[in-house]
Amino acid sequence: MKRKLMLLMTCLMIGIGLVNAQVKKVTGTVTSEEDGLPVVGASVLVKGTTVGTVTDIDGNFTISNVPSSAGTLVVSFIGLQTQEVKIQPVIKVVLKSDAEVLDEVLVVAYGTAKKSAFTGSASTIKADKIEARTVSNVTNALAGQVAGVQITQTNGQPGTSASIRIRGVGSMSASNSPLYVVDGVPYDGEISAINPQDIESMTVLKDAAANAIYGARGANGVVLITTKRGERGEAKVTFDAKWGSNKRGVPNYDVMTDPAMYYETAYRALYNSQFYNGKSASESYAYADRVLLDANNGGLGYLVYTVPEGQKLIGTNFKLNPNATLGYSDGSYYYTPDDWYDEIFGKGNLRQEYNVTISGASDKLSYYVSAGYLDDNGIIDNSGFERFSGRAKADYQAKPWLKVGTNIAYTYYNIKSPSGQTSDDWGSTGNLFYISNLIAPIYPMYVRNADGSIKVDDRGMTVYDFGSGSTNFNRPTLMGNPAGTLSLDDQNTYSDMLSTKWYATITPIEGLSITATLGANVLNQRANALQNPFYGSGVSAQGYVSVEHQRIFDINQQYMATYKTTFNNVHNLDLLAGFESYSHKIQYLGGSNSMLYNPFIGELNNAINTPPSVSSYTNEYVTMGYLARAQYDYDGKYFVSASYRRDASSRFHPDHRWGNFGSVGLAWLMSKETFMEDLTWINMLKLKASYGVQGNDNLGTGSAYYYAYADQFTVNNSNGDYSVVFAYKGNKDLTWETSHAFNVGFDFELFGSRLNGTVEYFSRKTSDLLYNQPVPISFGYSTVPKNVGSIINKGIELDLNGVLYRSKNIEWGANFNLTHYKNKITDLDPTVKENGIRYSNAIYRIGGSLYNAYLPVYAGVNPENGLPQYYVDPDNGDYTITTSYELAQQSDLGSTLAKVYGGFGTTLNVYGFDLGIQLSYQLGGKVYDGTYEALMQTGDLMGQNFHKDVLNAWTPENPNTDIPRMCTSDISSQRMSSRFLVSSDYLSFNNVTIGYTLPKRWIAKLGISNLRLYVTGDNLGVITCRKGFDPRQYFGLGSSTGSGNFSYSALRTITGGVTLNF
Repeated sequence: MKRKLMLLMTCLMIGIGLVNAQVKKVTGTVTSEEDGLPVVGASVLVKGTTVGTVTDIDGNFTISNVPSSAGTLVVSFIGLQTQEVKIQPVIKVVLKSDAEVLDEVLVVAYGTAKKSAFTGSASTIKADKIEARTVSNVTNALAGQVAGVQITQTNGQPGTSASIRIRGVGSMSASNSPLYVVDGVPYDGEISAINPQDIESMTVLKDAAANAIYGARGANGVVLITTKRGERGEAKVTFDAKWGSNKRGVPNYDVMTDPAMYYETAYRALYNSQFYNGKSASESYAYADRVLLDANNGGLGYLVYTVPEGQKLIGTNFKLNPNATLGYSDGSYYYTPDDWYDEIFGKGNLRQEYNVTISGASDKLSYYVSAGYLDDNGIIDNSGFERFSGRAKADYQAKPWLKVGTNIAYTYYNIKSPSGQTSDDWGSTGNLFYISNLIAPIYPMYVRNADGSIKVDDRGMTVYDFGSGSTNFNRPTLMGNPAGTLSLDDQNTYSDMLSTKWYATITPIEGLSITATLGANVLNQRANALQNPFYGSGVSAQGYVSVEHQRIFDINQQYMATYKTTFNNVHNLDLLAGFESYSHKIQYLGGSNSMLYNPFIGELNNAINTPPSVSSYTNEYVTMGYLARAQYDYDGKYFVSASYRRDASSRFHPDHRWGNFGSVGLAWLMSKETFMEDLTWINMLKLKASYGVQGNDNLGTGSAYYYAYADQFTVNNSNGDYSVVFAYKGNKDLTWETSHAFNVGFDFELFGSRLNGTVEYFSRKTSDLLYNQPVPISFGYSTVPKNVGSIINKGIELDLNGVLYRSKNIEWGANFNLTHYKNKITDLDPTVKENGIRYSNAIYRIGGSLYNAYLPVYAGVNPENGLPQYYVDPDNGDYTITTSYELAQQSDLGSTLAKVYGGFGTTLNVYGFDLGIQLSYQLGGKVYDGTYEALMQTGDLMGQNFHKDVLNAWTPENPNTDIPRMCTSDISSQRMSSRFLVSSDYLSFNNVTIGYTLPKRWIAKLGISNLRLYVTGDNLGVITCRKGFDPRQYFGLGSSTGSGNFSYSALRTITGGVTLNF
């Protein structure tokens, strides 16, 4: 028995030993040969198994369950050569750089391409750059980030899109906007419906080789938006939250804020109007005393100082009576000026955003799910942007030969956007920015009772001073008070956006893939506008309501076949052929009515005036095209690509509907040549060139332009019978606007890929320009669409990215981009070739640009009498000086387009802390400063504020000045001239971000894999030629009423946030 027991114990011990012998423990470190630093996150796998791990922050790894039969570890990391090493108890692995692996993969038209093999021009902005910007519309994140891309933000209203121009101005009347493509599907919805947190990258295709294959819609460039997808590994959960506030990002001009200074200046201007015209001093003083407060005869209308009885407000020294005290009561009301700017813009407005994502991938399935909420309050009452968004994206390898996928995004958003707050609303009594920026500092914003308290009406509403009828005083100009109406009026645009994509790819034989893709975008949008019946423009109508609904349905179908093969290991061929169709349908129904029963309900059934105004229409737009592309390279050194597309557009008559477009591109990867082997500091050097032809069919967005080839009519009621009225003159011969684009440049990576960049020259000539040509009014219509003339854009781009310093715990990087281009008209219609096409502020003529200013030329101030002077006709050599504005002829002042624009920035990571700074700039351009013109009035616009520069106006004692005399009888209103054509140069502080990522050892026990805290400042400030002026809102030119601070100001946003990864 004892022997049996001993035998059993021996067998047990041997079994335990055998089990232990089946696995073993391996430890080691992984470093980079390039800099000797630990490689964090390197994959270490036992070859032929799924056993493995990743390296920690110090490059260390431990595998405790290595099978005894295993003999090799596979160590890999992106950008480094994969190594196989023999298994030992302790291993040290040094990974070498791999130029092939480092080769960036670009998202391009209908696929991807390695940067080294790409023959076209494209720039990519990645998710980290996008997420650093606190924006509700991702187009604003492009500012200063991409060479060749110029951003103008005409309206600071949250949720609005920026205007994007790629490599200049490509058209005279047709659209200059790029085509947006989201995950391969053309997108015509609101960009604000896309959550920036869902975006993996944005790629801008800039030349014909890159975007000619898009045919009809790619002439102005293409912006490819790629959303995030799951990464291989276990599920990753990310939560991000931001809290902050919005404030006005650009201050007002340097205007008068002291009511005493304003009264004194106005009094002097009234006095001068008499004295400069021959009256005696006593007569001039008497006139100024009599008129100063008389709004009906050129005065200010309001008294806000109490002056001792028998004394004057302003003395003969043109100074405020020292005995005057601020505040005045007429027994019924109390008058004291308010700081309109501070009252309206002095408070911050909350911005909050939350996003959560779940993603992951396995051998067969990749998934990404997200949900987000944004509440972005504007800086004025009843303005803001609210968005709920969700996305579900999945790709599934169902069979070795079949892959399917879907991408579904739903967004609900509401833009609360008060009407009348754009540059188009100059002069509107409802434009808060126009009124508050220009109103004199003597006027109250509120009506006050005689005791000084702010008046409240019977409904409990604060009573605002509208300048006429509100008190016993009246303003002479700038009537209205939008500060009092915006809180009572309400305008909302509610939108439901559903964007979907489904695809299936079959691979019947090796190298051949056939893909069918269906994309559908549906936008249901309802806009409600209510004007209250208590105060403002809605009073006379007893309240007004407008309701509009539109439904937009887009369908995109793509059927593509690609074939990739390699011959003899050096000949690589990639072929693409396919068919694509796009259908866009918009259905509109709108109505309006007045006389509201309930003043707070903005519905048509709440209004009783009859009949209501109702209208509806349906417009459709269809394109279809056949496309093909061939790409060939020899041994990864010499590359050739060619594309062709035949497109048809429903905007043209069937006889002119089809167009042929295409491109050819060449590239030479010089760094792979043997003669460059010794130049070890050059990691990659590529010469590339391309030429192509592209088309544009987008004459405009109005209903008439959907059928621009046809005469169009409206149907009216004429005493119970039909009446057909001519509405639009079409042109059967209208056809494609065509661009011929050439591009040549170098891509490079130097010094261990620590410096990389691109330098390119581009030329784009657009002919058969789509243009609404003016015709004599006697024709019965004002314009006719035609193909006339041609323009050319030529320029250079430079894009640099570099790592300035790198060590184990510190990395410092920088980026810089620059674009210079010229725009020139090379041909016009024969009827206008000689004299050009002339406007009130611009001229189109051969040799000039599309943004040539056309204004009288200011010649300074006459030192004898202080009147402004102008040259009579410089264009025809007459430089005679005149003080008569009517005699001064308009002159071609050349292009106002910026000569150089771009951006630069830096990033710094130090021991878990990170700092990012991004700026953009513009140099060498001009734009008309309409607000400065208005503020430099000579007193002929009483009640409107003055810029403090008028304090240096001409007087007999100050004859050597460039500022005309102050005199109410001189006309200064809307006297456009070169005097107010100012520099559009700017330096914009787009973003500063500071963050800290907590050490993993602090948070590991909480189940958190990463935790980052950060603070971001967006649109922190801008340096321009003048305080208050923001040239970022204008592309060029401008006018008295079209450029200045008349529209919704840019926002400065400060937020703090936290990002958690699980």
